[in-house]
Amino acid sequence: MSQNQISLPAKLINGGIAGIVGVTCVFPIDLAKTRLQNQRQGQQVYKSMLDCLVKTVRSEGYFGMYRGAAVNLTLVTPEKAIKLAANDFFRHKLARDGKGLTVVREMLAGCGAGMCQVIVTTPMEMLKIQLQDAGRLAAQHRSFNSGAAVSAPRPVSATQIAKELLNTQGIQGLYRGLGATLMRDVPFSVVYFPLFANLNKLGKPSPDESSPFYWAFLSGCAAGSTAAVAVNPCDVVKTRLQSLNKGASEESYNGVVDCVSKILRKEGPSAFLKGAGCRALVIAPLFGIAQVMYFVGGAKLHNLLQRDRVGS
Repeated sequence: MSQNQISLPAKLINGGIAGIVGVTCVFPIDLAKTRLQNQRQGQQVYKSMLDCLVKTVRSEGYFGMYRGAAVNLTLVTPEKAIKLAANDFFRHKLARDGKGLTVVREMLAGCGAGMCQVIVTTPMEMLKIQLQDAGRLAAQHRSFNSGAAVSAPRPVSATQIAKELLNTQGIQGLYRGLGATLMRDVPFSVVYFPLFANLNKLGKPSPDESSPFYWAFLSGCAAGSTAAVAVNPCDVVKTRLQSLNKGASEESYNGVVDCVSKILRKEGPSAFLKGAGCRALVIAPLFGIAQVMYFVGGAKLHNLLQRDRVGS
């Protein structure tokens, strides 16, 4: 079945399921990415992704690796559904009489998808980062206080953080770092969607047939990891701006420009690549799984919805 024939509800549902499956598989690596990106020079608690995960398990237990996963799993469904469905919508609108899209039009469709998804992405990332980074702050306090005993971070829920932000800053509190999120997600989508479409096209037996599921997975992995590394500097800036709690001697930032200039001056250009490896490892399987679920599952769910409609 052609992807254009699959109904929007089927695509939305599968986009959400794809996001949940993907996040569950790679969330610990995402946690390591956030903690590595928030480390400052001279205050490194973790040496690498593996070191971060090992120390997290030792100090916070196995489920410490999934700190912040609940909010991500809750909001990733609409986030991924909006992202994937919006890209399809814009591709359809930009198509000329059923002809294939030019690369420029594919990039425009990706741009539109990226701009739509930040409605959900920004508050989701805002809440998730506070929960993920709590363990790093506690570990940093232990490391720089002569090994003094420090308890694990006090459990705080995403609901508590959201309520506090709404009470003190209003709705804009949840959308802190919106500009940086747009700087990351729009270029990501501009790179990812055209690259995936063209890689996936190479695996199609014929123009009217879908590529095999394994090819969709590999295409999603390749396009996702490429786009993730390309926009990692923007992700570092976004993470720093959205972190409300700071460790000892960690500076605050007054917007994107201030954040970029301070990172460059105090940590050098290499700081913008912090967590790039982790981010590639997160995004590659996340989008590989998402594309398989979205495309392969979409056709099956479409048939099921059509059958129920006919039966009623």
